Amino acid sequence: MKALTTLARLYVDDLDHALPALRELTGQECRNRFPYGDVEVAAIGGFLLVAGTDEALAPYRDVQAAVLVDDLDGLPALLAAHGGEVLSGPNRVPTGRNAIVRHPGGVVFEYIEHTARP
Repeated sequence: MKALTTLARLYVDDLDHALPALRELTGQECRNRFPYGDVEVAAIGGFLLVAGTDEALAPYRDVQAAVLVDDLDGLPALLAAHGGEVLSGPNRVPTGRNAIVRHPGGVVFEYIEHTARP
């Protein structure tokens, strides 16, 4: 499993309000935007925005970054070598598969393998 890129996770109340400044900052358009349960998700530049009410965002706030990987199947080997625990997944998501992992030291990442575009 190899990391392709890392996206900063931003928690916002409204994507339509948050995206224009990031569009100007990055010079890019939104790559993906889709509903996911009680939240809405959008990727732009090096950011992954998760939008919703405080209540809807509460289960996601512990995740500190999204790591796009070439193959999520390599996750067990990474955890066997370095420790950590799978908190959720692998799961099917609109863009492919993901897993939420807490690594030693407490950092929580969402690993994402893209296989589709919503």
